[in-house]
Amino acid sequence: MFSRLFIIISLFLLASCHASREITLIKNIEYGTYPSNQGNRKLRLDLYLPQQSKQKIPPVIIYIHGGGWYQNSKENCPGKQVAKRGFSIACVNYRYSSEALFPAQIEDVKQAVVWLRRNADKYKIDADNMGAWGDSAGGHLSALLGTSSGVEALEKNRPFPEISTKIQAVANWYGPTDFTQVTPAFEGFPTPEIIKKTKQKPWSVYTIATTKLLGGPVKQHQQLAALANPIAHIDSSDPPFLIVHGEQDTIVPISQSELLATALKNQGIEVDFVKISDMKHSYRGSKGESFDPKLIDMALTFFEKHLKSK
Repeated sequence: MFSRLFIIISLFLLASCHASREITLIKNIEYGTYPSNQGNRKLRLDLYLPQQSKQKIPPVIIYIHGGGWYQNSKENCPGKQVAKRGFSIACVNYRYSSEALFPAQIEDVKQAVVWLRRNADKYKIDADNMGAWGDSAGGHLSALLGTSSGVEALEKNRPFPEISTKIQAVANWYGPTDFTQVTPAFEGFPTPEIIKKTKQKPWSVYTIATTKLLGGPVKQHQQLAALANPIAHIDSSDPPFLIVHGEQDTIVPISQSELLATALKNQGIEVDFVKISDMKHSYRGSKGESFDPKLIDMALTFFEKHLKSK
């Protein structure tokens, strides 16, 4: 009996040690700062590193969380699932729209790209093969990161301007694109009274989020909305895209992804556009998984094709 118990415990400990070696997680790394009324504030990321192969350094994916640009955090990230497939992944925080209006959010994400490239040797990541991936607002930022490399208006405030922010692949889950193409649910700023009154109207959440991001209604901030639109910056040198959108999405209309996919294809960019008939505005699995395994597999298969094959 004792012998069997000893063997079971030994096997358990061996499995635990193997699991701990498989993935290395480094939490709350400071990748940049930004000024605020309370002095300089820190931007942070979590870095998940896979078990390393001596033959090949793993590519890195930057994951950008959703939440309307005003909520959620880097904790909403499939870090372990991604690292188990042999990728490094950086899950990043960025400034909320309550802290700073656009383009602060994309400026922060570009800072994270630069930080990863500057620290590639230290963490043994292949930052020359970098993907961007995000959901909803994070999908918007991943798409914008993919199309806006070298756009001066979105890069003028970042450190180390000599380091490129160009990435090699983009996975965009149901992200907004052209704010001007969605009929707003209300005019003005989203006060609690307006939100309560209009919450049942189509695209109410979309209107709230974009209004907060721009500092007012889209029609009063047309130039800023155009700058925030990843479609406006597309050229033939942009990386391949995976776009996933649910046909039951009542938060971001699927037409936003259709516009992006069409514009990319018109420039000769490789696009995988996946419409899912029963999917809403969510990446959760049908069995309660925090991330739907099928969606994760779809994204990682895409990244394996465009990052690992290089």
